[in-house]
Amino acid sequence: QSSCDSCVVLISRCHARSLSSSSSSSIGAAQPVLSSHLAGKTYSDLYELSVKDPETFWGSIAKERLAWTKPFDQVTDCDLSSGKINWFLGGQLNVSVNCLDVHVAKDPDRVALIWEKDEPGTEERITYRELLEMTCRLANTLKSYGVQRGERVAIYMPVSPMAVAAMMACARIGAVHTVVFAGFSSEALAGRIQDAQCKFVITCNQGVRGGRIFDLKSTVDKAVKSCPSIRHVFVAKRTNNSVPMGKLDISLEEVMAGQSSVCAPEPMDSEEMLFMLYTSGSTGKPKGIVHTQAGYLLYASLTHQYVFDYTPGDVFGCVADIGWITGHSYVVYGPLCNGATSVLFESTPVYPNPGRYWETVQRLRINQFYGAPTAIRLLLKYEENWVKKYDRSSLKTLASVGEPINHEAWEWFHNVVGDGRCPLVDTWWQTETGGVCIAPLPAEPGAEIRPAMAMRPFFGIQPALLGEKGQIITGNDVSGALCISQPWPGMARTIFGDHQRFMDAYFKPYQGQYFTGDGAYRTEDGYYQITGRMDDVINISGHRLGTAEIEDALDEHPDVPETAVIGIPHEIKGEVPFAFVVLKESASENQQAVVEELRHLVATKIAKYAVPDNFLVVKRLPKTRSGKIMRRILRKVAMQDTSNLGDVSTLDDPSVVSEIIEAHKHYRSHAAKK
Repeated sequence: QSSCDSCVVLISRCHARSLSSSSSSSIGAAQPVLSSHLAGKTYSDLYELSVKDPETFWGSIAKERLAWTKPFDQVTDCDLSSGKINWFLGGQLNVSVNCLDVHVAKDPDRVALIWEKDEPGTEERITYRELLEMTCRLANTLKSYGVQRGERVAIYMPVSPMAVAAMMACARIGAVHTVVFAGFSSEALAGRIQDAQCKFVITCNQGVRGGRIFDLKSTVDKAVKSCPSIRHVFVAKRTNNSVPMGKLDISLEEVMAGQSSVCAPEPMDSEEMLFMLYTSGSTGKPKGIVHTQAGYLLYASLTHQYVFDYTPGDVFGCVADIGWITGHSYVVYGPLCNGATSVLFESTPVYPNPGRYWETVQRLRINQFYGAPTAIRLLLKYEENWVKKYDRSSLKTLASVGEPINHEAWEWFHNVVGDGRCPLVDTWWQTETGGVCIAPLPAEPGAEIRPAMAMRPFFGIQPALLGEKGQIITGNDVSGALCISQPWPGMARTIFGDHQRFMDAYFKPYQGQYFTGDGAYRTEDGYYQITGRMDDVINISGHRLGTAEIEDALDEHPDVPETAVIGIPHEIKGEVPFAFVVLKESASENQQAVVEELRHLVATKIAKYAVPDNFLVVKRLPKTRSGKIMRRILRKVAMQDTSNLGDVSTLDDPSVVSEIIEAHKHYRSHAAKK
């Protein structure tokens, strides 16, 4: 361990140097200093080098920016056409050392986390030293109960310092965490535990959000009943209420208190697994996206600094939950690797009132605010006074994530929240990309930012638009399938236990390209605008959900032989699911009761946010002769846009269309009477 300590001190000097490029709140005011080798280059020089000579670009940054226990001897070994992705081969490091020990060696009393708890004004500050001690005690606890390097640990916790320490503790001992959003049902949790073959769960007795207490331990109890792989459940206390404890359960704080506050970090190979995170695909089964150590951390750290114009001393406010990739990269790993002060937001945008975000900005003096368009659309419905009454002068950068932001929300966020003086960056990326790939910053000094547009690829990201026949579309003022032509350090490496599915989803559709699943438009000036998903995946309040997943849940009802779910626009959530349901004849008498049961089914199988807003009972679904459901027609019916249905000649029985239109009219008039 002593050799590791000296390496930490040595590297922390470089680390401090690489973060010292200060920039004011004007757009891209200072030239970035990414590494000593790259100093003095302009933004466009750097971007060009990053795509033309990624070895020099990423190699020089990784050497200086990360603390290595063993230096890497090969920067990259990748081949997208075969799904082979390797970065920084031969190198070893520990992610928790880079996020904690490096900063404790320099400035132990710097605040790492500000826990903005549900009740305003009850925030808690945790320094880097305190977080390191908490992490080490938790890591020693895990080790004492038999958690081995490489084993998977499920974390089912709300946003809290203990949850961050749980992630860091896994990283410290070489275990792999899979964080499951604490709003998921017991069945969704069980499915993820089973797929990842987790042996341990870390959870809380309860969660607190929006003034309400909700049980977490009982959800875990239910899940674990169908997960024979689980050996222990570690239970932290968020509230003082007692919960039933069984033979698998361990009271986390009690055991941690008896553990040492020092834990030697496990040196990890660059390409060993750091974490898995489940995301929805176009088939019903969620997929465990795998991220590895060095490349992911480097990419999260670099994007955190340059996309959001982070400078040392800033308070970084990302209000995402740790259950999503945004929370992993921009609440935990990116900010902590950069020695930032990161806000953990436990509450909701409207608790106790619609001024909550901005009151928090004033009280914590937040410099960067990163949130979701769905929350912005919700808040702009209220009086501007809810924003204006609070002092937002600390804000330097505003940012949005999760889905493309619409113009109205962009203008309100920029002009009302930011008083028109803060750059607003619309960030495009995915669970699979590890970090931001397209965003207005970084850019040349004084470069323009266009409303509601992601615009510029980040260093190392080479976007391409592809046509239906797989050809690369050249020139500007064009649209196509958004792909990325070359690998970057932050990208996912595989789908856990199913590399073939990884290949099929991302690398088969367009040979030699990473296919994002999104469509995009390239403007006349060469900027990128994301136009939305190209598959059967919808985006509810910034969260991706495959329609097949909802259909699988609905199809489990004994009276429902068949369903089709599509996404339709919603003014606050962006999109909501709309379900077309075929009932057995025997059930047609009590439609209402079946629909209620279907709502309950989706809530228990997936989560409450996945429950369709609309259920339309139909006699049959529009299908082609080969049996494929024609969702395009269902979407037009749901959107009341039936004047031009397009080509219906491939339908097995075109008369089904008028049946469904009639049923929808009846459904609408019935809803209107209510």
